[in-house]
Amino acid sequence: MKGKTYLFIAHNLHSVAMGGLYHGRIMLHWCDTCHVPVLSATCACGATTRPVPVTPPGDARPAFPADIAFINRIYQHFYGETLLPEGNLVLLSKVPDDDRMEEIVMGGTVVGAIRFLPGKKIWEALPRPVAGNILQPKKGYVIVDDGAVPFIEKEGSSVLAPGLVAIADGVIAGDEVFILDRDLRCIGVGRARTDSITARTLTRGQIVKTRKNVSSSFLPGTATWNDAVVANEPELTRAKNASVAFVRNVILKNPDLVKTVSFSGGKDSLATLLVVLEACGPVPLLTIDTGLEFPETLENIRMVAERYQLPLIWIDAAREFWNTFHEQGPPSIDNRWCCRVCKLDPVREYIRDHYGEILSFIGQRKYESFSRMKNPRVWRNSYVKNQLCAAPIHTWTALHVWLFIFKNSAPYNILYENRLDRIGCYMCPASDMGVLSGIEEQYPALWSEWEKKVENWGSANEKSEAWIKGGWRKKVERSPE
Repeated sequence: MKGKTYLFIAHNLHSVAMGGLYHGRIMLHWCDTCHVPVLSATCACGATTRPVPVTPPGDARPAFPADIAFINRIYQHFYGETLLPEGNLVLLSKVPDDDRMEEIVMGGTVVGAIRFLPGKKIWEALPRPVAGNILQPKKGYVIVDDGAVPFIEKEGSSVLAPGLVAIADGVIAGDEVFILDRDLRCIGVGRARTDSITARTLTRGQIVKTRKNVSSSFLPGTATWNDAVVANEPELTRAKNASVAFVRNVILKNPDLVKTVSFSGGKDSLATLLVVLEACGPVPLLTIDTGLEFPETLENIRMVAERYQLPLIWIDAAREFWNTFHEQGPPSIDNRWCCRVCKLDPVREYIRDHYGEILSFIGQRKYESFSRMKNPRVWRNSYVKNQLCAAPIHTWTALHVWLFIFKNSAPYNILYENRLDRIGCYMCPASDMGVLSGIEEQYPALWSEWEKKVENWGSANEKSEAWIKGGWRKKVERSPE
């Protein structure tokens, strides 16, 4: 595939249907010379880059080998072929959806997506037409007559019964399918409106609802993440220098405050630490152990403190969580008492008892969420007024963070290589069900222990079976429809 350019018609899975939320300018571009993502209009090699048509907010991150293997298993299940070949750099970009959905970027465009369906507890493959240049589906496809091709390919018309030549065995209504011409060239994708057995008997009606098509370019080619670091060197230097200047300015305005870095064991706090170290030298790490952290996270915190020879302020808040759990039950999306009980209150009290007031640099980014986009870059939490907070990497994307970490060979949390893109409490109610299902699969003992505690509390407090089986994430129980 290397060196061959494809101009294809690709359906836009969500930007057309849902719009998406812009948390800032989408910076993601692609260099067709180096075959790497670039965060500016020009690659370090001198080539002009092209924008990658991701859905807002466009906070793309590198896909690690476990992510790629997971995606390939999903596509193998639905189409009998894997999607992502070895050697090409792949990005994942979370997009708005009812639960978890991520676009898959390769070769400078979105080649497909995966989506978690909570009701079925399965991951669904959502290919784009360009995926037909990577794989030849062995199932999950329809073949149409030559006369229907231009209408489907150019106008996005649906597949109607008179134009159907063949349909793969096993297709059921609701499946996402490839639409092929007689030469098995992919001309579109869409959602099956009927099953394969019924489709073969129809003489009229819709067989596949074709997705809306937009144009984009696809140029696959092998590269490494070190190549991506080199290609982004000017932008990484610019972003780092701006963040270092911000840190120094905040310190200059608050010279009497003790400086710390709030460190969670996540990528953003690691990148923040690297910036602060360059701006002002060693500072203490401020860490809160909620009692609900992954073992790998606690190990990473200790490793980072040792690597950079930094004092580690360790606040143990596990007892506070379980005391409140006993009284109120588990935290929920709309009643996240855990953040106040396990983080804000313990930090406030520790600062009061040991410092009076401090300055904390925090790895908060506006691309993470709509609420963080609206947050100021320097602030005080209403619960912790004795902590002045500042966000050095507020304007960075996730790709900035990862390339900066790769460039500095910094010791990031190994959990990122295990399909987790967010590091925090393992049972966080704000997590997507797709994320929680992965944690349940990969950490069965940990998740079983949590489910038992929820079940015991729910039974003692006359909660429904639906609440115990996952409804606890919502404060208000919904009536069955």
